[in-house]
This record gives sequence, C-alpha cells and structure tokens, in this order.
Amino acid sequence: MTASTEAPNAVWRDLTLTEWEGTKDALHLWTQVVGKVRLALAPMVNQWWQVPLYVSARGLTTSLMPAGDIGLEMEFDFVDHRLALRTTDGGHGEVPLRPQSVAEFYGATMGALGELGISVRVLARPVELPVAVPFADDLVARPYDAEAAERFWQALVQISRVMTVFRARFQGKVSPVHFFWGAADLAVTRFSGREAPKHPGGPPNCADWVQELAYDHEVSSCGFWPGGSEEGSFYSYAYPAPDGFAEWPVSPSVASYDASLGEFILPYAAVRTSSDPDGDLLAFFQSTYEAAAELAAWDRAALEVPDLHMAPGRVR
Repeated sequence: MTASTEAPNAVWRDLTLTEWEGTKDALHLWTQVVGKVRLALAPMVNQWWQVPLYVSARGLTTSLMPAGDIGLEMEFDFVDHRLALRTTDGGHGEVPLRPQSVAEFYGATMGALGELGISVRVLARPVELPVAVPFADDLVARPYDAEAAERFWQALVQISRVMTVFRARFQGKVSPVHFFWGAADLAVTRFSGREAPKHPGGPPNCADWVQELAYDHEVSSCGFWPGGSEEGSFYSYAYPAPDGFAEWPVSPSVASYDASLGEFILPYAAVRTSSDPDGDLLAFFQSTYEAAAELAAWDRAALEVPDLHMAPGRVR
C-alpha cells in the first residue's frame, strides 16, 4: 500500500491486549530494572522527573545519565530488539530482548553495566505492583513478541507526538512527555503554581512519601496507560480534584469519567479508529484540562500560550 492510499490513521497501531499481554507485562518489569538504574544515578528533580524514560527514534531511552565522570545512556531498542548501553568514553554493551525471566534480564543488565565499569546499587524489586517479587528471584519464563513490542513503541511515537503539541500550549510549569515505569504510562503534567494538600499515597509496594513528593503542587495530568481496556486508555485527572470535576462535559463524546479511578478515560481504540485521531485526542486533553483549570480557578491567561504564538510555519 502506498502512502497516498493509506488510511489517514494507519500509523495508529492496533494494541489489542490479548495478543500481547505477556509481552506487555515482561516489558513493564524490564523497564523497572532499567528505571531503577536511572533512579540510582540521576540527581533528584522535582516531582521525580529524573526517573522516567523517553520515547526515542528506536524505542525508549533513559537519555544521558551521570555515571561517575562519564555519561551513560540505556535504550530499549525495538528495531533490533536489544537493550543498548552506551557511554561517553566509547563503551557499549547490549542485552538481547527475547523470551526470558526477569531474573535473567536483571542479571544480564547488571553484568553489562559491570563490564562498562559502572557499579550501581538499586532497590532490586518492582514498585507500584501488587506483587513485588525481587528481580533476582523472579524466575518465571516471560514471553517476548518482537512484533508486538515494535507495535507498542510505534503507538507511543504517535501518542508522544500529539502530547508534545498539547504540552506546547502551556507556558507555566509543565513536565516533559515521559514514560513512568512504575505504572508503565506515558504522561505530561501541567501545574497551576499553587501548593497542594498532602497526598494520601496508595499505589502498592510504594512508600506514601513518594506520592507526597510527586503531588506536592496542584496538577492537571494526562497520559496513556496500556492496561485498563481492550487496547489501553488515555486518562486525565486533577490533584486535588475540584468540586464538580467529575461532572464537567468533556470531548469527544466517547470519553467518560471513571469514579473508581477518579479520572476521565478515553479508550485508545476509539482514537485509533477515529477519522481524526489527533483532533479527538487533543480535544480530550484540552477539555479535561479545562475542567481542572476552570473549576480550580487557575490563572489561565498567565499560564497558557497565546494562540498568536502557536501559528504554524512561523519563521523565527
């Protein structure tokens, strides 16, 4: 099929969960291994911004991290299906992405770091999961479907692209578009500039103070989570949620408020099969943000980028 005859939303890949759930769970745990390395090496940044991964031209990357007097990057490469390790002194290593246990992946990753002369101490067990088997003890054989992993990454490429457009519309404090390996979600968060009440915590196998630091200021946050529905879901929430948040009318019409999650939800499948995926997703992010910003009286005039500055094609 040529580009001229391809459906306009063909780049939005099918993520039917039943076809890759085992691979999804394996990747979640493997990203936690790499994420723990990033957590150990990078200095603390507000709201834990030093710990996520980022969508890259080949998969998911840590970006450059300090490792003593050199720099280290670790990247899940979903083209050649390997975890690539690169250092600023020319060193390199890799761990194949293939069917294997978490223990095998963890051992190989620590071994590859050791061969590069990098010693790192991590809390070697998962977080934000109801079952937290230490990495070295998780001997369950995990599947790895290379085509499914590539499909997931390609979906993240499209989602990150749209989220980056949404992010650009805000000139207040706003996070990068980043992949949090705790819950395995791609997120971007806007801040009102005001402090928030102490967060109650809640995620399993995660200390409450972690959430307290993450939510010490008022936020409107949106993102994508690959679980929760047949193909995963887009979400949007506010902390603290203002009165009337759940009842605010949002777009598109297929979006709804999930009281059990305390979030607005938009199924990924509804976006993928839409005649205007970008438009529908941006409408969801914008309308749910407005629910938080209007009801909590954010200073929108000061925080948002004027439309004039967003004109496409401007030469600067």
